[in-house]
Amino acid sequence: MDHGAARSHQNHRPANKHIYHPNPSSVTAATTTTTATSDDSDQCDPKVWEIFSSSYSRAQTVLDRNRALIQQVNENHQSKIPDNMVKNVALINEINQNISKVASLYSEFSTNFIVACHQQRPFRNGKGGGSPED
Repeated sequence: MDHGAARSHQNHRPANKHIYHPNPSSVTAATTTTTATSDDSDQCDPKVWEIFSSSYSRAQTVLDRNRALIQQVNENHQSKIPDNMVKNVALINEINQNISKVASLYSEFSTNFIVACHQQRPFRNGKGGGSPED
């Protein structure tokens, strides 16, 4: 498409010109790692911290895999090679399965977080013990 045709095409867009559609192959995701300081470790059971860290690590691994799969799907699609398009079916199925895994990991993480908060509450109240009955 030449520049004149591109300008003409832009004039026929819907009124809302502020919609941003990023190129999926150029989208990157940032990850943040938080480490416990000595002040944090006084308030958080090391076992709980290990569970949280492990859950996030597993979820991040799956998300990183999905990023690679999405990039491969985009490359296959752009190639317009029939065999590559067929491969995309399996890749997209794996992406969907991975999304379910991440949702499950986050659900598990949420449950573990709630349990940890309930177990920590007696310590904060100065009652000691690891359960509300103490």
